[in-house]
Amino acid sequence: MLTGGPLDVLTGDYLAELTMLILARDRLKDPSLGYARTFLRQMEECLGLARERGVRIVVNAGGLNPARLAGELRKLAQRHGIAAAVAHVEGDDLLPRSTELGLPDGLLAANAYLGAFGIAACLAEGADIVVTGRVTDAALVAGPAIAHFGWTPADLDALAGAVVAGHVLECGAQATGGNYAFFREHDVTRPGFPIAELHADGSSVITKHPDTGGAVTTGTVTAQLLYETSGERYLGPDVTARLDSVRLTQEGPDRVRIDGVRGEAPPPTLKVGLNRLGGHRNEVVFVLTGLDIEAKAALVQRQLADALPPGQRPAELRWTLARTDHPDAATEETASALLRLTARDPDPAKVGRGLGKAAVELGLAGYPGFHLTAPPGPGAPYGVFTAAHVDAKAVEHTAVLPDGRRLSIPPVPVTAQPAQPPRPEETPRLPEVLPRTPTRRAPLGLVAGARSGDKGGDANLGVWARDEDGWRWLAHTLTIDLLRELLPETADLPVTRHLLPNLCAVNFVITGLLGEGVAAQHRFDPQAKALGEWLRSRHVDIPEILLDRPEILLDRPEILLDRPEILLDRPEILLDRPATPLDSPEAQL
Repeated sequence: MLTGGPLDVLTGDYLAELTMLILARDRLKDPSLGYARTFLRQMEECLGLARERGVRIVVNAGGLNPARLAGELRKLAQRHGIAAAVAHVEGDDLLPRSTELGLPDGLLAANAYLGAFGIAACLAEGADIVVTGRVTDAALVAGPAIAHFGWTPADLDALAGAVVAGHVLECGAQATGGNYAFFREHDVTRPGFPIAELHADGSSVITKHPDTGGAVTTGTVTAQLLYETSGERYLGPDVTARLDSVRLTQEGPDRVRIDGVRGEAPPPTLKVGLNRLGGHRNEVVFVLTGLDIEAKAALVQRQLADALPPGQRPAELRWTLARTDHPDAATEETASALLRLTARDPDPAKVGRGLGKAAVELGLAGYPGFHLTAPPGPGAPYGVFTAAHVDAKAVEHTAVLPDGRRLSIPPVPVTAQPAQPPRPEETPRLPEVLPRTPTRRAPLGLVAGARSGDKGGDANLGVWARDEDGWRWLAHTLTIDLLRELLPETADLPVTRHLLPNLCAVNFVITGLLGEGVAAQHRFDPQAKALGEWLRSRHVDIPEILLDRPEILLDRPEILLDRPEILLDRPEILLDRPATPLDSPEAQL
């Protein structure tokens, strides 16, 4: 990023819910730790180059110990003879005040999500590098914008625009084709990183350095806007950004304009991320090969239940059978299924050696072909992430300036009025229904993209259509009832659907799908990263007018089977096709 083109500010988001737990465990072992040491190693290589080019650096790599990281950066700069003014932001760490604030006992970490004005204060006072603890991811972009444009808490629309730009940038290459549903449309072998060109009114253009891989399109930006959000209101400590007001425009190759973003006053409370140990867990994976997979799975479950005395049985035993086997398989691996046993208990002894011993001793007395993917381990502690909220006025948001002065950052006034009155608090209108036409059973992902992720124990799943006709169909078709049918795991869970018409998107929040969060490893995909791709693989009845498009037909010739009439109307889909074997669908047609 430093050598590929011009930059004013280089940002980096180092913190996630799981990262905070890892840093908390680091701090338990050594109180001088608790920050992202990766960043310090990167600065060994890049600090001199950044100062030479006049690029300021804003990161949340301070984690649980931003003051210590700031000190280490000063030592690094001195060691290399580099003049660098280092500042940091603190006050997010509420663990010492947990009793006073009414937070639960037994926490490893309790960190408030601070806003952008502390970062802005550090930059306004001449900082070349600003490190923070837990701030909102978007604050890393909004802070430099506040410092540059002189915004105040009353500039809600501008702040909201910067927050949206920050949300697009926060996951790096996810905005330039990484993790993108239609990844085959671009070369994403080595995608570049996104850049936001910010303007005084809060609008921005998302782009990337020239000659870097991937792509910046309205689709890649839409995907990231839907990532780990919920409804039309994106709450933050500085502003509430209205995602239903976002407008995206493709200005040119790898340039997407974001404008029209409206802001409202922020809530009076700050979100607090709480990390604690949830207990201990262990996992044993049995390999079942060939015939009678279900019967083999039932046998080992009965045998293990008998092998564990009642007093030594873990509080939770969860069995999951993944049918990865294929009939008449050419390799042993593809003839095999995986039966996963996950055990949890507050007592480490109940998920440790005794559980592994019981599993291994079935080896000569169990199902035919018994073996495990790996010897059982001793078990390990797992963490739990939950969120709480505290009065914003109770949090001591502090900017520690390069000269050591401490500047208190007051909470923004929640009574501020948006520049424009908000729309009525009604559910956005559904688009006009697509006219009834013949349908064809096909994967949803042929006409819709998806991006999914985690928020504690809840999963977020955003789905968007690629054009207006697709949106008219998607909005009326992909209801909560259909989602439950397509993803049976959600059948008994609370599900909320939000409409975002400007993005041609529906956004689902599935409460409790991830149990106690990623660190608890509640399910096969503990962060719901691939939940959207599972949904896109499910077959639904799709109008043929959405499927009969050259970009789909060229890419998915299998949907042409039994449809020779399409070829009469669209012979161009066979032009420039490479020679294919005679038994391929193209050759048969």
